[in-house]
Amino acid sequence: MEIEKVGVAGCGLMGSGIVEVSAKAGFDVVVRETDEGALAAGRARVSKSLDRAVAKGKLDAAARDGALARIAYTTSLDAFGDRDMVIEAIVESLSAKNELFGYLDGVCPEGTIFASNTSSLTVTDMAAATSRPDRFVGLHFFNPVPVMKLVEVVRTIVTSQETFDAARDFAERVGKVPVAARDNSGFVVNLLLVPYLLDAIRQLERGVATVEDIDTAMTLGCGYPMGPLTLGDFVGLDTLLHVAEIMYDEYREERYAAPPLLKRLVAMGRYGRKTGAGFYEWTPSGPVALKT
Repeated sequence: MEIEKVGVAGCGLMGSGIVEVSAKAGFDVVVRETDEGALAAGRARVSKSLDRAVAKGKLDAAARDGALARIAYTTSLDAFGDRDMVIEAIVESLSAKNELFGYLDGVCPEGTIFASNTSSLTVTDMAAATSRPDRFVGLHFFNPVPVMKLVEVVRTIVTSQETFDAARDFAERVGKVPVAARDNSGFVVNLLLVPYLLDAIRQLERGVATVEDIDTAMTLGCGYPMGPLTLGDFVGLDTLLHVAEIMYDEYREERYAAPPLLKRLVAMGRYGRKTGAGFYEWTPSGPVALKT
């Protein structure tokens, strides 16, 4: 199977990145958003990212212009009717994703592959909402998509070998390194990362060390590029809480249970860098750690 025409449902942070890398790799891309405002924001995000790559010498102007010419923007799901693959990158809600794929199931040809960029939900639960579970796969990109090299290619118990191979080939063609993962909540990365982040919060609650010292210990002691509490602020504490709750619901294991401190920070609107405050106050002069 040869994938040439790609559809991307959602042009937010993840969707716009998937659009960008697909267009740069030579794919014909159609991206859909729910309204003109969101579509314009997504278009601006893609253009700004490509312009930044040109300014940094990572892409020449002709390649940028070629990529932009290969992208079509729409608010209609019917525009996916000729796509070889449609990648979903919308809100992390099973009901919203199933509603999307249910509609696309009636719009797209039988041969179209459906892929989800979910980071925590099981792909099987989405595939079961369509008439093509054998042509359904997970393609979990990482943020920021143009920079991060990894893609988790997730196969369910009924994903066909042809579908899996086509999805893996697509990931390689957009310049990523694919890893195969079984369809369990969290796949590989979040399955291991989320308990680590949650445990760091628990140790902070227990008074083992301060925010700064926990992060310093893990960066200098383990060679990590950033500490777990800084990483939580970058991921988004609201996102971390949401993913943890999904995974706890799946496994019912204590290591996936959200610590009370995480819940309270989210309740206060301290989501991390995107709101200016989380475990750190993200000030113009630098981060200032929360005192607990």
